[in-house]
Amino acid sequence: MRKLFGTDGVRGTANIHPMTAEMALRIGAAVGRYFRRDNGSGHRVVIGKDTRLSGYMFENALTAGLTSTGMNVLLLGPVPTPAVGLMTRSMRADLGVMISASHNPADDNGIKFFGPDGYKLSDTAEMEIEALIEAGVECAQSHNIGRAKRVDDARFRYGERVKSSLSRDVRLEGLKVVIDCANGAAHRAAPEILWELGAEVIPVGVAPDGRNINRGCGSTQPSVAAETVVAHGAHVGICLDGDADRVIVIDETGAVADGDQLMALLARQWHRDGRLNGNALVATVMSNLGLERALNADGISLERTSVGDRYVVERMRAEGFNLGGEQSGHIVMTDFATTGDGLMAGLHFLAEMVRSDKKASELTNQFTPVPQLLKNVRYTAGQVPLENERVQDAIASAEKVLDGQGRLLIRKSGTEPLIRVMAECEDEAILNQAVDSVVSAVEVATA
Repeated sequence: MRKLFGTDGVRGTANIHPMTAEMALRIGAAVGRYFRRDNGSGHRVVIGKDTRLSGYMFENALTAGLTSTGMNVLLLGPVPTPAVGLMTRSMRADLGVMISASHNPADDNGIKFFGPDGYKLSDTAEMEIEALIEAGVECAQSHNIGRAKRVDDARFRYGERVKSSLSRDVRLEGLKVVIDCANGAAHRAAPEILWELGAEVIPVGVAPDGRNINRGCGSTQPSVAAETVVAHGAHVGICLDGDADRVIVIDETGAVADGDQLMALLARQWHRDGRLNGNALVATVMSNLGLERALNADGISLERTSVGDRYVVERMRAEGFNLGGEQSGHIVMTDFATTGDGLMAGLHFLAEMVRSDKKASELTNQFTPVPQLLKNVRYTAGQVPLENERVQDAIASAEKVLDGQGRLLIRKSGTEPLIRVMAECEDEAILNQAVDSVVSAVEVATA
């Protein structure tokens, strides 16, 4: 079992364990030693970050740890998470690091790792790195200490790669697009790329101050973007999160569409074009049952994984699939990227609007979702509410109520101290009863 790593790297509140400068230095040294397996020269690591104030602290601490083991560090500055995966591979680096807590509030931060192939690390690799962190590592000899250098054109390199995922004849002239960058990593890249492709751009969330990332904006709080779409008569809104690896779409009426609707659109389009490897979409257990039914009706299978985009990618790579993602908006297209890329997925949606000459509202209604209810219960460190007997009894009772009518999913968040209680059922009264009974039991257990 991993103690430090969650579903997407190491994450927590800045200056509280494990997200302290001291721990970041130790992590940097351990991961540097792990990927610098010999005493040769030329080892390098790329580091990107989002716009959180604590990013400066963690960037410096990680750089110190990495250079102490002989790794040469290339600092990309604020760039989307998928840019780190891309540049780890394109710059022939041994390791990629992204400093971000994604959609979390500004006081949180996190550290995500990419291997030399540009993909996120496996559970096995993370456990081996944890062992090195605990044991400590030997620093490089003085003459082998690494160097650090800033890369000034990282976002431009990323922008060219994102645009190259589209056919060269795709132009966005005539489209008025609201782009919400969550005051995060894509606050410069996303509006620039949309403008270069010909769209009329209305930016939201593009004034980061270190403390306002994801605050009242972005994919988890899209109300301002939705209001902006309606107020400006825009054709569509694209909402990214703090590190721009997820996206949701807002249609011309201000209605919000999640990742399931976007995945359904892309899967059907790629299936028609003969581009969908294995005639399958990979998604997590959180994706709506309505998505599965709609795809099956078109001869497309839905392969489900544990929650976390890296588990989606692992299944895709293992089985040769090329499209996957999460309901939350991580859309992974391995023909073009190594991880979820919100901006890239958003551009492919815009390209389909242009190709089909359809409104966003027509494209975002791919299926009728089965009623789904998700509630979160926060707990404190040291608590294990899912082991509580009353909670286990409540879960068993809820499963019995839903048997044959729906499904229940209970899980501990890998990024926050939350128990997530989700259920699906056509009968909303039964749905509410099942979720509320479990939530009540967890609340009592954590009181």
